[in-house]
Amino acid sequence: MISRRTLLRGTAAGALVVAIPVPALASESLMPNVFVRLDDQGRITATAPRPDTGQGVRTVVALMVAEELAVDTSDITVEQAPGDTERFGSQAVANSSSVRQLATPIRTAAATARCLLVTAAAQRWRVPVTECVAKDGAVCHPRRGKLPYRALVRAAAALDPATVPVELTPPEKWRLLGRTRGGRVDARDIVTGRTRYGIDARPPGGLVAVVARPPWLGAVPDTIDDTTTRALPGVVEVLTLTAPGDGQGGVAVVARSTHQALRGRDALRITWHGGTPAADSRAWITDLETALPASSPINGVQRIYRMPLLAHAPMEPMNATAHVRPDGVTVWAPTQDPGGLRTQLARQLGVPATAVRVEASASGGAFGRRIEPDPVLEAVACSRRTNAPVQVLWTRADDMRHDSYRPMSVHRMSAEIGVNGMPIRRAHEVVTWPLTVLPPFANPALIKASGDHFPYTVPGDVTVTVRPAPLRTGFWRAVYAGQFLYAEENFLSEIGTRSGLDQIALRRALLPAGSRLHRVLDTVAARARWDKPARGTARGVACHEDYGSAIAVIAVAEPESRRVLRVHAAVDVGVALHPSGVRAQVEGCVADAVSTVLGAQITVREGRVVESSFGDYRWARIGHTPDIDVTIVQTNAPLGGLGELAYPPAAAAIAAALAGGAPVTGMPFGTDVG
Repeated sequence: MISRRTLLRGTAAGALVVAIPVPALASESLMPNVFVRLDDQGRITATAPRPDTGQGVRTVVALMVAEELAVDTSDITVEQAPGDTERFGSQAVANSSSVRQLATPIRTAAATARCLLVTAAAQRWRVPVTECVAKDGAVCHPRRGKLPYRALVRAAAALDPATVPVELTPPEKWRLLGRTRGGRVDARDIVTGRTRYGIDARPPGGLVAVVARPPWLGAVPDTIDDTTTRALPGVVEVLTLTAPGDGQGGVAVVARSTHQALRGRDALRITWHGGTPAADSRAWITDLETALPASSPINGVQRIYRMPLLAHAPMEPMNATAHVRPDGVTVWAPTQDPGGLRTQLARQLGVPATAVRVEASASGGAFGRRIEPDPVLEAVACSRRTNAPVQVLWTRADDMRHDSYRPMSVHRMSAEIGVNGMPIRRAHEVVTWPLTVLPPFANPALIKASGDHFPYTVPGDVTVTVRPAPLRTGFWRAVYAGQFLYAEENFLSEIGTRSGLDQIALRRALLPAGSRLHRVLDTVAARARWDKPARGTARGVACHEDYGSAIAVIAVAEPESRRVLRVHAAVDVGVALHPSGVRAQVEGCVADAVSTVLGAQITVREGRVVESSFGDYRWARIGHTPDIDVTIVQTNAPLGGLGELAYPPAAAAIAAALAGGAPVTGMPFGTDVG
């Protein structure tokens, strides 16, 4: 039983605070909190406080509200909350935390509405509350009949929520949550083009801006000749953008259409100076390797792993729309943190937060990139100059060549091997760059905490050396864990091969007794028929525990043809509220893993990022995608996170399978890094 005051105390200590008026005012709608609203026409609206960046949070919100209100998801309209941390708490989509942190508040919000409706019906019928039940949008009583929610809204809204005990629907009575049927509630809108993404924002009188960005790293404009540009039809303004925060600046051309803005940018004559025109990513990886300590603390088996720069490459390139007015500013953007963005804009513009409205649109991919505000700040600067709404559009080449990349890193793994062929002591030495978009990530301890999730009972030390980053770096799916685990699991696979040990048995022996990883490892081994290898194939396995969840992955590949045939995963997120969404998240991570292991990397030559599109940034096509089998292991563990969980073990398992028993030395597999 959860009382209203208990909920308030519990959520105030976390990332999300539920605001509940006590008592609620009698009105034509029932809104006992900021997440659920029922009106006297029978309409039910749920508010998703965090943006949907493809992870399906709107669907989970709809499922939770429908479950607790005893209706179907088709009866729920899901609205996206604007940026407002005072009302909704943290709105950041990061650290695979959205569902974990929203589950209790959203479910309790809907359950509160249900209990108020049931109480109102019981009072009208003058019967005990325990004799009434909510079902199919109505409150039912065995003798009194039923009352639809719309007939009870006014009476329920007059009740004091603090006086009504709230009980969540127990899992054994779930109709929707945890069930295998059902996909995304917005799937039809997405595939038919009705979903509005950030790039679809079209406020009345809106203009479009594109930016001429530095041709090499760190360059700034020296001279700007915009005479031809300003004479072109549709061009409204040309302005120089200073680098916002860790951004890169450039020269923006604002026009009445995208085509006119692009023509205007092409007509600019700019000379550039400064920066690092001779930068080369091959030298960077050499510099990182040179920074390794002269000798390892362990004299035994050793291997060095090199990890490349990676771009985020969302299907929807970066964009934002802003309208700065004398009385405030409105922003439309596919941001990962509308509340934080609102606070930042208010501070930058010197206005109260109430004068800033951030509308979080659907996002065509994010993967950590859209936590950064640079496109929004560019749109705000353009709007301030033109006194009109302005949408800043990044082209695919802009997005690829001016990203905040996943840092390069070098890892030296060392292990002492016992008489039984098992590792008995280990060392993991890392040299990498910080995340320049968040200065605290220059701290080696923070990088280690992000990356080091070694689950096996092999004693040893992990040391991190941080070198200055020569370009902008930022959050990329799984952050540092994707690099740490790739080295650790491939090194463990090499030890197993050297010692003639079965890779599953090796990991089982090294996992702590009672580990959740034991169960998912056994499950995936059975699903992949580990004891019956197919001729001509090789297999790799990896385990990972993070975000309160556990996963084991087995990849099957044909090393000779460098084809990944199948990927099996068993995942334990506690209770999977939306199984279809769980599978989709794992599948997305596997696609990223196939892409990065088979060739995707960012390279720099003569100060310029070479890759400009999916033509040379080798992301997996449909034909490269393996069969993906995801098994959900339901447990009683607390609800875990998922969005980033599967990428690190999937990448490690795929590389090990492609190697076919040979040592892996880096990512991409079989390609020079840098």
